[in-house]
Amino acid sequence: MNRNEVNIRYVSAHIGYFVPLTKIADFLRAGVEVTVLLADVHAFLDNLKAPLELVAHRTKYYKFILLAVFKSLGIPTSKLRFVEGSSYQLTKEYNLDNYRLCSIVTEHDAKKAGAEVVKQALDEQYLDCDFQFGGVDQRKIFTFAELYLPRLGYAKRAHLMNPMVPGLGGGKMSSSDPNSKIDFLDSPAVVRKKIKSAFCEEGNVADNGVLSFVSAVLIPISQLRIERRHGDTGADSEEGQEAVGDQSPFALEGAPEGTVFSIYRKEDFGGSLHYSTFKELEDDFENKKLHPMDLKTAVADAIVKLLDPIRKAFEESEEWKTTEKLAYPDPNAKPEKKKKG
Repeated sequence: MNRNEVNIRYVSAHIGYFVPLTKIADFLRAGVEVTVLLADVHAFLDNLKAPLELVAHRTKYYKFILLAVFKSLGIPTSKLRFVEGSSYQLTKEYNLDNYRLCSIVTEHDAKKAGAEVVKQALDEQYLDCDFQFGGVDQRKIFTFAELYLPRLGYAKRAHLMNPMVPGLGGGKMSSSDPNSKIDFLDSPAVVRKKIKSAFCEEGNVADNGVLSFVSAVLIPISQLRIERRHGDTGADSEEGQEAVGDQSPFALEGAPEGTVFSIYRKEDFGGSLHYSTFKELEDDFENKKLHPMDLKTAVADAIVKLLDPIRKAFEESEEWKTTEKLAYPDPNAKPEKKKKG
């Protein structure tokens, strides 16, 4: 059986993560053993601004987020192995291998591999995985690993990559730009406000974050749910058993069989639209048969529905809420004054 590693880095948890997290369902359906790396050491090294104590709280917070998202997608968490990077990255063996690696890596290759993300090629070996899955922003470190791990006497791994979801204003969905992303715990009002203000030029399909989100997240999840209804879950017989929230596809009531995305419109404006493929939707938008405001409204409704069980899980967990405050303390909060005894 193949073993796969999925790397989770501690940027602000936004809905772009639905792309790789949904893909895990495909891995499980194919009989793959999935290891999720909670990259606490990488997060500490990312900018050296968050102390290890704070990173520990964020590790716990991220695990809450991931478990809630997996359950909302119907992915059986019992089949996932969560590993904290610090559990092996601080060991004698790992560090000796790191020194060995440093002794043979050229300065050029090291700078090139670390240009976009803080990552370590040795993780593949120490997590005993056959292939690693990550975003295209990790392409350079993947190339680095394929070149250097064999030089240390370790096996060359395969690498799979998912596209990065464009931001709401165009360009990459970035954690550093709050206006470009929607967080997992954003309220329905905030979601609708962000989608309403998103760049979505009529007829423009080349640079459209709203349209791209439909393609990369909403339609794949819709297809996942339709397949599950028909029992098409491959090797993963447990898929959907832990599912929480509304598990119906993003199709309106009465939509034709096979609809993966519907857009409500009043009869005065031509009636609702139903799509069985993204290409159909994209063509309608490009030919201006689908208005940006109608698309935005449908996308906002779908995201609110998608995030509802995650927000609910957060509100029902005092431990999670306490962890969030510890992981992301209010920078404007004034320290409590100690009472004189």
